[in-house]
Amino acid sequence: MMADQVLLRRLRQEVADVLSRQRREDADAGLPPMTSEDERQFARAVISRVLESHARSEIAAGRTPPDQAEEAELAYGIHAALYGVGRLQPLLDDPEIENIDINGYDNVFVGYANGEEKQLPPVADSDDELIELVQVLGSYSGLTSRPFDTANPQLDLRLPDGSRLSAVMGVTSRPALSIRRARLNRVKLDMLVDNGTLTPESASFLSAAVAARKNIMIAGATNAGKTTLLRALANEIPPHERLITVERALELGLGEFRDLHPNVVAFEERLPNSEGQGAIGMAELVRRSLRMNPSRVIVGEVLGDEIVTMLNAMSQGNDGSLSTIHANSSIEVFNRISTYAIQSAERLPAEATRMLIAGAIDFVVFVERTNDFHAGGGLRRRVTSIREVNGVDGQVLSSEVFVDQDGMLVPGAAISCLDDLLAVGYSPMGFESQVM
Repeated sequence: MMADQVLLRRLRQEVADVLSRQRREDADAGLPPMTSEDERQFARAVISRVLESHARSEIAAGRTPPDQAEEAELAYGIHAALYGVGRLQPLLDDPEIENIDINGYDNVFVGYANGEEKQLPPVADSDDELIELVQVLGSYSGLTSRPFDTANPQLDLRLPDGSRLSAVMGVTSRPALSIRRARLNRVKLDMLVDNGTLTPESASFLSAAVAARKNIMIAGATNAGKTTLLRALANEIPPHERLITVERALELGLGEFRDLHPNVVAFEERLPNSEGQGAIGMAELVRRSLRMNPSRVIVGEVLGDEIVTMLNAMSQGNDGSLSTIHANSSIEVFNRISTYAIQSAERLPAEATRMLIAGAIDFVVFVERTNDFHAGGGLRRRVTSIREVNGVDGQVLSSEVFVDQDGMLVPGAAISCLDDLLAVGYSPMGFESQVM
């Protein structure tokens, strides 16, 4: 059933006007603003009144009012338009949908958790309406309003459910957006063992590495599962530690689970305003985070010149940091870091970068995504390499302590810092020969 979108927009505006008027009246009376949950409850009551008024007007005009099912759909649509993501909401409510790609309002493609892909009905009535939807999301989904128009044709933000949205216009023939779902916000390492991403041995090892405050870089291709693994590792950090997260668009959401992380400050990159002023980039946020008394600094994704600041922080006593980076293999991470470093404001040469890497990063974890859906195997994400950084001698010296062997992650080279892991209770399952 598809609600009348013209009617839905009109009723949504009526509800929005009531909410806006109530906010003004509360402010004029000196009352504190409603909490998010209180406002949503108030909005539900206003939606019911507006729908009741609409039904009465339809009867008075001699028309058939909406039946119970139609009224419920209108109520859902109004609430989704005000506090959700409009007609995208049913897609985000489907727990099996993992990715959503939209190439113009009527070209909607979704990828499911099992690897299947389908084309679904439009999520708007026009490209202009799709742009309007993204503009509304940009106005409230981040820490600051983020414009989306011809002057600002790119937008990255975190949706209310934790999913990541990336949108473009002007540089494509039609507006396009991609949504990466956050399906495992409260993910733990044992959950990744259950779904085959990790083996019990590698999960135990990574848990010990976090406890021993080792600096870990998670690498992989787009949509490989880097952020999910980062969340799982972060959830191994004890609750008493103060975490500072630095992201281009809020996505990690570690502070949402106060039993796991009660002391979290989330930094989000700020884009320039219409005059080109006020931007605060990732490198500056990483520097600022070090002045905020962090137990650990977590950088959601390294994509540029923040790498030098981050590595400097890691090598100067801020142990236990976590980050992600795009790379095609665990060994290729070092070249990727060198590329970012030489493009940074410091213009760090390759030799200096390699020394910095050797002093800053302890382990690189590489995660891969394979899709064997057509062969009946389904979608898989799994860690295929864990590499320890051992030093530098003209190049970064490293060894694979976990390697991919016939599709299984197994212990490989000896762990140089094994004593540190043993000190936090690590019990090697596949490294017995190292501790004999």
